[in-house]
Amino acid sequence: MNAGLILAGGKGERLTGYDKPKQFVEAGGKPVISYCLQTFEQCADIDLICVVIAEEYRGNLGSFLFADPGKSRQHSIYNGLLFLKQYAPDRVVVHDAARPLVTGADISGVIAASLTWDGATPVLPVTDTTYQSIDGKMITTTLNRDELFAGQTPECYDFKKYLAIHERLSDEELSAVRGSSEIAVSFGMKIALTKGNERNFKITTNADLERFRAIVEGR
Repeated sequence: MNAGLILAGGKGERLTGYDKPKQFVEAGGKPVISYCLQTFEQCADIDLICVVIAEEYRGNLGSFLFADPGKSRQHSIYNGLLFLKQYAPDRVVVHDAARPLVTGADISGVIAASLTWDGATPVLPVTDTTYQSIDGKMITTTLNRDELFAGQTPECYDFKKYLAIHERLSDEELSAVRGSSEIAVSFGMKIALTKGNERNFKITTNADLERFRAIVEGR
């Protein structure tokens, strides 16, 4: 069984001019979150869906399963995993609601890869020259971009292994996690790379929202 875990608990503070988080702002006549939810619903490889979301925003989403958001992204994932534990899924597919243009192929791709690995995440190659700076003022070194990749969601994990890792971490350690696969790799899980999707961008700023609106409205 494959469970979809949609993260929609963030406040989206870098999006300005709206009285609601970015995932609930309308684009093309419906909330941003509805696009990825529809894709997950229509994906034959997904058996159930849990949305991590504040209770005040659940009313218009339909008959999904819900879990409460946490104080950080990784805390929200942990809350979702704990809720899904009662359904004993084999794999969990974690996705950000702020990436509305995910496709069924993106979802099925990470699930397929996870059948022979402990998990999988879609990535895009880094094409720009990339520098490291220790103090943020001058270049410390140039990184080899052939070995660098930009991560996206959906990410798929072996459910039992991924949950077990969260159960071992302290509250402070969960707060310090910067990416979903960071703790998986650090605890020995083998995470495969799958081909990312350029259109599957994350809405973070007002410019991102306008880009998305232009796509769905055919502008």
